[in-house]
Amino acid sequence: MNKKTFALLLVFSAPHLAMAQTVTAPTLKEGDSWTYVDTVETGPTGWRQTHDAVTVQRVTGAHIYVVSKQTGSSGEGPETIVDADWSRTREIGGSEVVVNKPLAFPLETGKTWKVEYTEPHPSGNVRLSSATWTTKYKVVGYEDVQVPAGKFHALKIEAEGDWRGELAPSNTVVQAAQVQSGQTTMVTQARRVTPQATAGSTYKAFWYAPEVGRWVKSVEEYYGSNGVRSQRFSSELEAYKVGG
Repeated sequence: MNKKTFALLLVFSAPHLAMAQTVTAPTLKEGDSWTYVDTVETGPTGWRQTHDAVTVQRVTGAHIYVVSKQTGSSGEGPETIVDADWSRTREIGGSEVVVNKPLAFPLETGKTWKVEYTEPHPSGNVRLSSATWTTKYKVVGYEDVQVPAGKFHALKIEAEGDWRGELAPSNTVVQAAQVQSGQTTMVTQARRVTPQATAGSTYKAFWYAPEVGRWVKSVEEYYGSNGVRSQRFSSELEAYKVGG
């Protein structure tokens, strides 16, 4: 094989080598921080936007302790614990259960994973007796993404899922007036509404930049049983400081 042929082989194989490259978990430390512009859209008209900073307080083998607060606000924000891969857990039935896992290191194009859990009265919703959430994640590949902090060549993770719930049983009280022989009597009837099933779907996307140590952009959308989007959460990186 001559040098010219070898050089051509390197050129054509380079993209395939890049696609096969795996991304390992970042090495974070106290003081690393990320500031995002966060937008919440509810229904057709609800909208609010905040600027929020996430700062690492300490790192252990299994967890990252962070403080989150709105930029410009006085005082310290709440300290929360996330898993070492930025997964979120919640206590359900006395056990810690993963409810959101945007990253599953090592990352590589084509990798998939699933998160599934059931919880009673999700997010304090008393109308739902329980709900089961199933989300399937997949690493799609690299994309160039522009956010306020700049342009990044980020690895896109996409997730689609569904939720299935049961409306809690309830009692409906009906009152009616009956007039007989010139006298009015109020009649009260109690009717029990039986549980009904309901369902919906979810869509999520995260763009992870290895040099940032976290996603530079994220989108989470929730749809009701009628297929109409009820909420949308989006974040875009404004500034960051890692490894300094």
